[in-house]
Order: sequence, then structure tokens, then C-alpha cells
Amino acid sequence: MMKTLYLDLSMGAAGDMLTAALYELLDDDGRKEFLEAVNGLGLSDVEVRTRKVEKCGVTGTSVDVLINGRMEDEHHHHEDHEHKHEHEHSHHSMDDISLIIDGLRASGEVKNKAKEIYKVIAQAESTAHGVPVSEVHFHEVGAVDAIVDVTSVCILMEMLAPDRVFATDICVGYGTVECAHGILPVPAPATANILKGLPAYPGETEGEMCTPTGAALIRSFVDEFGTLPSAVPDRTGHGMGKRDYGVSSALSAFIMTT
Repeated sequence: MMKTLYLDLSMGAAGDMLTAALYELLDDDGRKEFLEAVNGLGLSDVEVRTRKVEKCGVTGTSVDVLINGRMEDEHHHHEDHEHKHEHEHSHHSMDDISLIIDGLRASGEVKNKAKEIYKVIAQAESTAHGVPVSEVHFHEVGAVDAIVDVTSVCILMEMLAPDRVFATDICVGYGTVECAHGILPVPAPATANILKGLPAYPGETEGEMCTPTGAALIRSFVDEFGTLPSAVPDRTGHGMGKRDYGVSSALSAFIMTT
């Protein structure tokens, strides 16, 4: 018996969407075990919650990472100028990230995989900005919620233990995106570097459909890209994204046994 995980990336990929889709593939006990694991990692003031969301008639899960009881997006809106200024300058280097990951309460395999994924992101940022990896400072990607996203997906992949992972081609979107460095084209340079050699396309939707974290997770876990293998899925999961560009941003995951 071969257990195949299949990912539908036609609406893009982001860490929280992948986490939510894989979470839905677990049974109730597995879901409880996952939330206990991720909330027991030892990251202070961080809480991971899941909630049911409906978009365009499809019901799925959305994963929220709360820092000091607030969502990451809310931090940016509620901070006064001085505090915001300080927040923008709290960057992490690759060494900082490795130390944080090493200190997590998770299996060695999860920690090694999470560091490997971060190295993919650091390398891509290094190429994009023309600086050595040791000088790469993570802005969006280095925030605590991204560490949670990367580690969550590593924990879920360890729990699901598929024999192989298939995915559709990756929809990246088009247009421009605003980030810490100013206005960047979509896909952002770091994302484009991570996706080199992988089958990606702009699609019909303007906006950043695939984030650097999403791209790095896909690069690290997917064995093969192509069309859905002909088998009836045993389980289906829908992970809902936070951004909407007039279409339902959802990543679907299927487990098939052949």
C-alpha cells in the first residue's frame, strides 16, 4: 500500500494555508495532538488556533497564530509609531532562527527539516539582495508566525507520513506586492529564486498567491509535480488563506492509498 499526499496549488501556497489543509487530513485525535504539539513548542506568548471558514461555498480551516493574544496583522495596525519602528528593526539572522528552532520542544527530525527549509529561504533572500547568507535578515519571513508555519508543516508531515507527495503546478499570481523593501514584482525576487526549476505560472489573479515560506515548503516536501493520480481520495482537506483577491484562496490536500 502506497500513501500519497496530493496538493492542489492552483490558488497558490502560503505556510498557513498548507498547515490548515494538512490539519484537516487528521482525525479528531490527530488534530488535538497537533495543536498540543504546536502550542507546546515553547515559544513564549504564542498561541495557535484553528477555526472553520467558508469561502465560495467551500468549508475549510483557517489557522491563526496569536502573539500576545493578537493576530500578527493586528500588531501592525495597533502599534504606535515608536513601537512600530522598533518592531520593524527586530530582525532575525539565520543563526538567530536556527537557535530558536533548536530550542523548540519538537523531534530532531522536525527541527532539522525546519532549519533546512529556512536555509532555502535564506539562500533565496541572499541571491535576491546580493548579500551573503550570514547577512540576510528576515523581515516578513522571520517573524515568529513564519517559524510557527514552517514548524507546523514539518510536524504535520511527520504525523501524516506520506510515502510520496505530488502537487499541481504552482500558481504565483502577478502584479506587485508591498513589503519591507518597498514595492516588489510578483512573484517577489526571493519567491522566484526558490521556485527556480519548478513548474509555476501567473494564473488569472493579481496579487501574491505564493509566499516565500509557501514556496520553500513546497520545494522541500513535494516529490513530483503533475496531474492528480487516478484514485479516490481517502481524506480531503481545505486550508483557507487570509488574503482574498476576489477568488477563494484555498489550498486543497488529498490523501490517497493505492
